[in-house]
Amino acid sequence: MKTDIPRRQLCLGIAGLSMLTATGLRAEDVADLEWRDLVPQGQPYIPPAIQGLLPHDETAMASQQPTSSGVKTDWNGQIVRLSGFIIPLDFKGTGVTAFMLVPYVGACIHVPPPPANQLVLVTTEKPFEGSGLFAAVTVTGMFGTASTSTQLAEIGYALSADSVVPYRS
Repeated sequence: MKTDIPRRQLCLGIAGLSMLTATGLRAEDVADLEWRDLVPQGQPYIPPAIQGLLPHDETAMASQQPTSSGVKTDWNGQIVRLSGFIIPLDFKGTGVTAFMLVPYVGACIHVPPPPANQLVLVTTEKPFEGSGLFAAVTVTGMFGTASTSTQLAEIGYALSADSVVPYRS
């Protein structure tokens, strides 16, 4: 599906990210995040064990999105690494250049979307040649809060990807 989502360059943007990498970005300079890290303290988080138990209804999924309890700004402008599943939004050739990163399979498509603070809009200059819808990936890049609206859901975060690789446990 093709969307008209503008490419966003967060904080330092792509040029700044390249500069950081060229200047010796080390593994300890990358914050490893988990989905619960994106929810403000004291707010509800849907644990992975019960995410698949949400009611399935193929119609009007976006209208069933729970209200977000807000976003966290702790990692704005930082390089982070986060794993999740792809919902493609934009393509270049056969590769994905913009996608929603979601915490569990089926989010936004087969079950109502999670709150905006559990969705990340990822953009990448180098198209990711994945295995299709719901490919499990790990994304590393510049992170920040960014309120974005798509046909599928409201999104609370954005990540300008330097690296998108298949997930490995």
